[in-house]
Amino acid sequence: MSATRPAARPPDATAASLERVEDTFVGRFVAMAGPCEVLVDTDDRASAAALLRVAEREARRIEHKFSRYRPDNLVHRIHHSGGRPVRVDEETALLLDYAATCHEVSDGMFDITSGALRRIWKFDGGERVPSQAQVQEALRHVGWHRVTWKDSTLTLPAGMEIDLGGVGKEYAVDHTAVLLAGQTRDAFLVNFGGDLFASGARRGARPWGVGIDDPERTGQAVLYHIEFARGGLATSGNARRFIRHEGKWLGHILDPKTGWPVEDAPRSVTVLDRTCLEAGSLSTMACLQGPRAREFLEQQGVEFRIV
Repeated sequence: MSATRPAARPPDATAASLERVEDTFVGRFVAMAGPCEVLVDTDDRASAAALLRVAEREARRIEHKFSRYRPDNLVHRIHHSGGRPVRVDEETALLLDYAATCHEVSDGMFDITSGALRRIWKFDGGERVPSQAQVQEALRHVGWHRVTWKDSTLTLPAGMEIDLGGVGKEYAVDHTAVLLAGQTRDAFLVNFGGDLFASGARRGARPWGVGIDDPERTGQAVLYHIEFARGGLATSGNARRFIRHEGKWLGHILDPKTGWPVEDAPRSVTVLDRTCLEAGSLSTMACLQGPRAREFLEQQGVEFRIV
């Protein structure tokens, strides 16, 4: 069974669906700006349907809570705090602690405040780049070191913002998997937009098979397959969002120190680790390392693939 990128769905097809594919039930829904799947290795349709409902509910809860596009959540309140301290709940605090750790481990390259740079960069396949003056102005609002984070209280200077997109979806995968594991002993795989967690081997001690997109023909061809029974898997890369400038191909992964796309970044990095959150953050940090991506991952001692 290949658990690749979830099948494309029409924009208005938001209702969850469940179908039998060989000996596995596959539930699908749309959340977090993309297609999501839950694969359950069972013959019990009712059980699979119940797990699908749990997964969809949890994905939507996390999306509502941490999306930077909503006007009615904590992230919006933080962004409009005007430099005043905002106390956050335990779940948010854990994510911010994790983001702070990633910032430290990556020597400041993994920075959840870098969203301000996306106001001036439009990775639409065109050739337009911002002026250096625009970049420098945006950089005034970037830098975790400018933030005060202590005792579950965040103070964000006016004009800055946080973007939990680099950890939120992977966290949603892991947290959903914990909920599902509490309700079934059947093996399952959670796949939210290509970020995955497998709970264990399928019947007959079979692993889950995952196809990884070819960045040269993204969405059309699989470059290689990875088989694994348990753990998290995530892929980061520049295949879908880019611009062309002075004969160079520039991907959407931005260096929070220079304000420009990371030079010589891999087209695709896939990491297999204990959790999806760890796999996702390591794959992103590897891309931020540019030509040193392979060396960085070898130092982490994880299984990975680089294009």
